[in-house]
Amino acid sequence: MGRRKIEIAMVKDPNTRQVTFSKRRTGLFKKANELSVLCGAEVAIVVFSPGNKPYSFGHPGVDVVADKFLQQHEPKPNDDDVKGSNPSNKVGKLNLKLANLMAQIGEGEKKAGEYDETLKQHDVTQLNVDELKELQGSCLGLKRRVKEYLTEIEVAECMLLLAKKPVEGITNQVAKRRRRNV
Repeated sequence: MGRRKIEIAMVKDPNTRQVTFSKRRTGLFKKANELSVLCGAEVAIVVFSPGNKPYSFGHPGVDVVADKFLQQHEPKPNDDDVKGSNPSNKVGKLNLKLANLMAQIGEGEKKAGEYDETLKQHDVTQLNVDELKELQGSCLGLKRRVKEYLTEIEVAECMLLLAKKPVEGITNQVAKRRRRNV
């Protein structure tokens, strides 16, 4: 029997969902490993199971890739900053960035509420096609920006978790396999 195409939708049965998660997680980690080996890419993946258990894969390591990612998004240090800043300082900076992003999202939600009220006050049926298209473009742009902010928040939260307590999960399994192959 060959492969069957399945509908991509949430698996309803919890046991089947866990089995599907395990198999697909393994496949995802294999593909990430292939990408890193074939292309020389530095890859890090953090996945939380349906039971909220974290799993990670990284080449050369999750910590290395996470640090590199965080350093790219940090402002350049001033002469006043101490070289070799400690991890708690980085966590503080990440918390500050997260708070700023949350404030921006709050402002965006407040503006969205104001726009909703404005739309309720004005009869949308009186708009012409060009005005409706412009309104649609504005809504799509707002939706895209909100998704970007949410993605940044999720990444920042994962990096905060990794900074506090690195996840070993799959990394140890990969190390054991490498030792067996040597």
